Amino acid sequence: MAEARPSRALLIAIRIIDTFTDLTGSLFAWMSVPLVGAVAYEVIARYTFNAPTVWSYDVTYMLYGALFMLGAAYALHKGAHIRTDFFWENFTPRTKGVIDSIAYIVFFFPSFTVLGIIGYLEADYAMRINEASDQTPWRPILWPFKFVVPLACGLLIIQGLSELLKSLYMALTGVELEHKEKVEV
Repeated sequence: MAEARPSRALLIAIRIIDTFTDLTGSLFAWMSVPLVGAVAYEVIARYTFNAPTVWSYDVTYMLYGALFMLGAAYALHKGAHIRTDFFWENFTPRTKGVIDSIAYIVFFFPSFTVLGIIGYLEADYAMRINEASDQTPWRPILWPFKFVVPLACGLLIIQGLSELLKSLYMALTGVELEHKEKVEV
């Protein structure tokens, strides 16, 4: 029996989405540079010169939160999210595909759609009232940080489409698509 071959259109769609996620994940990873810089500056200023900053706390939690959330789609693409491997490894590829397909359709897409809408409404409201943080005397505006939530949800939904296509293919054929399938365009 010949092994099922994925259609060219399926592979192209997956490749486009996965490449986009690789690019955005690499771009967002660069936020760790100013994050480390802000933390290092604060430590040196505080402990060497006894001159703590008023801005470092806000910058670090905003950068870390944004880095964590915006990197979630990249983590999904690379399979870095938590899964119960104890049971999962005993399932056939077809069963894995069925479970993942159902989970994406029933839980993943609706949850991130609702979270993205609510996050957008919160960020929009923060922008309209020019909301500022009350955590430190610096009081930075919060709407750019709050817009990270709907952006992260959008990126997760985009990558979720690729993962759903892979899961549906696996559910239908019992064959797992390799992440590095070659697509001749």
